[in-house]
Amino acid sequence: MPELPEVETVRRGLEPHLVGCTIEEVRVHERRLRWPVERGFAQKLRGRIIRSVERRAKYLLLRLDNGDRLILHLGMSGRLLLLEPATPRRKHDHLDLRLSSHRRLCFHDPRRFGTALLWPASRRTHALLKNLGPEPLSDAFDGNGLFEKSRGRTVAVKNFLMDGRIVAGVGNIYASESLFHAGIRPGTTAGRIPRARYRRLAEAVRAVLGAAVEQGGTTLKDHGFVGAHTDPGRFQVRLAVYDRAGAPCVNCGTSIRRLLVGQRSSFYCPRCQR
Repeated sequence: MPELPEVETVRRGLEPHLVGCTIEEVRVHERRLRWPVERGFAQKLRGRIIRSVERRAKYLLLRLDNGDRLILHLGMSGRLLLLEPATPRRKHDHLDLRLSSHRRLCFHDPRRFGTALLWPASRRTHALLKNLGPEPLSDAFDGNGLFEKSRGRTVAVKNFLMDGRIVAGVGNIYASESLFHAGIRPGTTAGRIPRARYRRLAEAVRAVLGAAVEQGGTTLKDHGFVGAHTDPGRFQVRLAVYDRAGAPCVNCGTSIRRLLVGQRSSFYCPRCQR
C-alpha cells in the first residue's frame, strides 16, 4: 500500500495541475470502491473550483471553492493519473474528473480498495480523519509525545509506531527503516522503551520520511505505486533493511533478519538494533 511519502509525492505532482481548475464534468464508471461512491457524487462536484490539494496521513484532500473536500485514498493498487481528454478509458478506470485545463484526473484501481468520498463543509470533522495522531513531519510530533503515549503499552513498538492514532501515516516500510536508524528492534515492547530512545526514534522517523519524500517515495514489485506522471519512486535504492532478509547490514555487515510482527513482515539487524 502506498505510504505517506508516496501520497505526498502524488500531492506535489498534482497540485500545480489541479489548483484553480474547474471540474467541468464527472464520470463515475464504477461505484463499488472500498466504500460505495455516493449517489449525486458527480452533481456535487460539477462546476466546483479546486482551491488546494492537501494531505492528511495517507489521504489526499481536494479542497473546493464551496468548502467541501474530496477525500481520496489510493488503497492497495490505486493511481491518480492526469490524462488527455481523448485518452481511451481502460479497465479499472473508475472515476474521471474532466477539468477546465483540458485534462482529466483519472482514478485507476484494479483491486477497488481505494476511496473517493465527499466531506461537506457543514461537517467539522470526518470519521476517517478525526482520530488521527499528529503528522510525523510536523512540529506536533516528537519523542516526548511518543514516550508519553507508550506508557503501559504492551504492543510491539513497530505496531505502536504504525498506529495512526499515535502518529499519522507511518506504514510498514518506513516503520522498519526508522527503527533501524534508531537502533530499536521492531518486536520490543513499546512501554519498555525509555524517553531518550523515543526521542531518537522520532528523529529517525522525520529523517527517513523526509528523505523518502524528496526521493519521490518507494516503488516495490508488490505495491504498484507510480506518481502523478507515472514516475516511479527512487527511495527503494536507499532501503537499509526492508525486504533485505539475508543481505548484509549497510552498517556492520551482519545478515538482515525477517520476523513477523502483528502479521506483517519486519526486517532488522540483530547487531545494530537492540
